[in-house]
Amino acid sequence: MWFFARDPVRDFPFELIPEPPEGGLPGPWALHRGRKKATGSPVSIFVYDVKPGAEEQTQVAKAAFKRFKTLRHPNILAYIDGLETEKCLHVVTEAVTPLGIYLKARVEAGGLKELEISWGLHQIVKALSFLVNDCSLIHNNVCMAAVFVDRAGEWKLGGLDYMYSAQGNGGGPPRKGIPELEQYDPPELADSSGRVVREKWSADMWRLGCLIWEVFNGPLPRAAALRNPGKIPKTLVPHYCELVGANPKVRPNPARFLQNCRAPGGFMSNRFVETNLFLEEIQIKEPAEKQKFFQELSKSLDAFPEDFCRHKVLPQLLTAFEFGNAGAVVLTPLFKVGKFLSAEEYQQKIIPVVVKMFSSTDRAMRIRLLQQMEQFIQYLDEPTVNTQIFPHVVHGFLDTNPAIREQTVKSMLLLAPKLNEANLNVELMKHFARLQAKDEQGPIRCNTTVCLGKIGSYLSASTRHRVLTSAFSRATRDPFAPSRVAGVLGFAATHNLYSMNDCAQKILPVLCGLTVDPEKSVRDQAFKAIRSFLSKLESVSEDPTQLEEVEKDVHAASSPGMGGAAASWAGWAVTGVSSLTSKLIRSHPTTAPTETNIPQRPTPEGVPAPAPTPVPATPTTSGHWETQEEDKDTAEDSSTADRWDDEDWGSLEAESVLAQQDDWSTGGQVSRASQVSNSDHKSSKSPESDWSSWEAEGSWEQGWQEPSSQEPPPDGTRLASEYNWGGPESSDKGDPFATLSARPSTQPRPDSWGEDNWEGLETDSRQVKAELARKKREERRREMEAKRAERKVAKGPMKLGARKLD
Repeated sequence: MWFFARDPVRDFPFELIPEPPEGGLPGPWALHRGRKKATGSPVSIFVYDVKPGAEEQTQVAKAAFKRFKTLRHPNILAYIDGLETEKCLHVVTEAVTPLGIYLKARVEAGGLKELEISWGLHQIVKALSFLVNDCSLIHNNVCMAAVFVDRAGEWKLGGLDYMYSAQGNGGGPPRKGIPELEQYDPPELADSSGRVVREKWSADMWRLGCLIWEVFNGPLPRAAALRNPGKIPKTLVPHYCELVGANPKVRPNPARFLQNCRAPGGFMSNRFVETNLFLEEIQIKEPAEKQKFFQELSKSLDAFPEDFCRHKVLPQLLTAFEFGNAGAVVLTPLFKVGKFLSAEEYQQKIIPVVVKMFSSTDRAMRIRLLQQMEQFIQYLDEPTVNTQIFPHVVHGFLDTNPAIREQTVKSMLLLAPKLNEANLNVELMKHFARLQAKDEQGPIRCNTTVCLGKIGSYLSASTRHRVLTSAFSRATRDPFAPSRVAGVLGFAATHNLYSMNDCAQKILPVLCGLTVDPEKSVRDQAFKAIRSFLSKLESVSEDPTQLEEVEKDVHAASSPGMGGAAASWAGWAVTGVSSLTSKLIRSHPTTAPTETNIPQRPTPEGVPAPAPTPVPATPTTSGHWETQEEDKDTAEDSSTADRWDDEDWGSLEAESVLAQQDDWSTGGQVSRASQVSNSDHKSSKSPESDWSSWEAEGSWEQGWQEPSSQEPPPDGTRLASEYNWGGPESSDKGDPFATLSARPSTQPRPDSWGEDNWEGLETDSRQVKAELARKKREERRREMEAKRAERKVAKGPMKLGARKLD
């Protein structure tokens, strides 16, 4: 039987990357990049090859190996593993780069900021303070070659080869024998008489002064160069001079040096150092302190190094959310740091947290996620959006807080391209139908119309045909003037999605009705849209061969490329109007109903005018739309962001939507029309009960249908409900024919814009039958109760087989 000796190097769990060692290390060690065999995680491996005749160097290397294993401090190079054989020594540490190479790379990339240097020096001085004051050890090798930088930009103290005890237990300092290292020795070491009085830290503080000089001025040519501070910052020069003074007795202790530099106005008194110190102690901070810290962190991240944000701030943010209950305050800095990550890192670190956040019931968390969705939507894949994000987001449509509903509508602009057929064409349209018809906030109804126009190109052909014309027509009857404008612009933005028949028979009649709208802004946009559609119809009439080209998108499958104008139209409604809603919420948490006068259109002769009904008014500021219209011309000239001509509208004419957009964006006045609301909005039901009533009225598919064309009966014709069918004149029973026919009016009742002949807001034939059956059951129930009452008051008991006699 043969036994083979095991190779310790081959069995070592770490391996060297086959490339030349990194330079900049005068001494016995060579620094190599390496990785862990099992995971591939990067490490640094210090290698010392044992050579014959170099026993003194070997002893120094073995002493350093021992120090690495026993010394643990955040600012000292972290030991991971080691290997000691007769031929070599391997010390595995965290992945680091020598400071000299790091500084050179940063200079080539644009230079190193003083903030980074201040924190780096703070860490080295803190490590020296730990060695001297806590361990009574003299490092004896502080220089550029003994400092390393990890991937987060943290400076670590290494080079432990020549360390010795300050108490003299292990003898004096070991001899270096390397000129590159001996040039950093203080001048008092050359005096062998021993008459110079010095502290145990004096030599290391002199070497710290040499390190500071080299960081700002480059390699130290000779000791005499220390007299000229060179590029050392003025706030650091007084403390630097103390370090390189000829009298070793006056050189400060490392702890005092830190205290002096951290004084107000000192070199290490800045936001970056304070942030790092807080992160080091974040586990013992109070929750209120953490909240304040994360709230202020976003303002400072732009000035911090990218590597620091990625590798130090980000882990703390993730930990604070996962285990610290930090809540919504971590979102803003989290997404700001996420910009520094690659797509793969973002998927691994940020997306799992975002998905988990969407299931939170915290309203502050939900609204911040919706507001900042633009920053992470590109990293979400479609299955994640449809199965883990959208089911939670849609709850916002039913939220009692208007700000949540508004942000949910706006978020659909980003989610729509990633939604599947069922979520986009069925589920989302349900909620949009409800919001547009029944939401009590005019700006939210307006934004729903705007959002529908923007995502129209993503809808299927059947859904577009069923929904768009009906939805935009309904918007033109909204008492909130901006909603009516949005309806007109919706038609214009999606003009390529309608057939010529629809343009002539369904769209133009609706637009013509708006030419007598009380608001001039609505009339202006209606005239422009009418001219555009007429021009389109006229061109097809002149050349019928253009019909196929004009209608090419009508029956095409959903595609983001169709309707390019729809992707950028009416940006004012999602920015300016949305800010209005937020102001209403903040300044008027509850809305008290007040009576307002709505401009009414004349009713047909013979039809009694409906009595005005008080409706809840949207809270307003001191001004009204009448005062704003005086400045309309000036606003139109100065506004450039909201002009139709600036957008890609194809063959349609365009210009700005509302002159009041600037007022909305800056907290301006709310129009008189914004005070008007649907009479349904007075309902005190919860959103859940509203949704139930919406389902009872009819399905969402019916809610979007076009109006039914119904001829009015000839004059003098009496309705079925006006006849007396043989019952008593004062009967309290409802007329079963009253709901079957009603004289249509040419204009909707001003207090119920949604209760006209749009099928989504009237009862269909099935509902009418159900109502009749219900009334019959009610009548039958009353008859049975009357009979039972008669039997109770009858005299004497009723016996089986007996005949009642008078």
